[in-house]
Amino acid sequence: MAVSPPVCDFGWKAVDFTLPGTDGRDWALADVAGPNGTLIMFICNHCPYVKSVVDRIVHEAKALQDMGVGVAAICANDAVRYSEDSFDNMKVFAERHGFSFPYLHDESQEVARAYDAICTPDFFGFNAKGELQYRGRLDASGRQAAGPDVRRELFEAMKLVAETGLGPAEQVPSMGCSIKWKAA
Repeated sequence: MAVSPPVCDFGWKAVDFTLPGTDGRDWALADVAGPNGTLIMFICNHCPYVKSVVDRIVHEAKALQDMGVGVAAICANDAVRYSEDSFDNMKVFAERHGFSFPYLHDESQEVARAYDAICTPDFFGFNAKGELQYRGRLDASGRQAAGPDVRRELFEAMKLVAETGLGPAEQVPSMGCSIKWKAA
């Protein structure tokens, strides 16, 4: 079932975290943060929405990193019920797709809850002060192949954030599979 997150809560402060990465080290928010902003993405390995856009995510992340925007992806799904999202499989997924950013495992799901992550993919774009400025989608393609004229909404928004500290007033929420929460 596809779900969408709420509209951007401009100015909401990024919540600190320390999570293990597929590269073998622990990453805190300060380690990820870039001088011109930070993009935190909640993704997973098995979601058809993520699978259809992961190569575009990698492309846009690299372009943003080149502009001084820090980038990290977090998988918070219940890996017991969804074994494709296990930490070992996260390592394979990150390597296969050439992630230029840390892919972090939120096994306790505390970080996803603190961010109020709703779906995969769910994008949180912060300015250099750690204030939320973008909670929109990658682009209009959803789970379809992107056409040559698709607007690069995430990239354009984060470029604006990097240059001005402010995100666009108009944002279209992301859409994807719900986060797979553990049983209470």
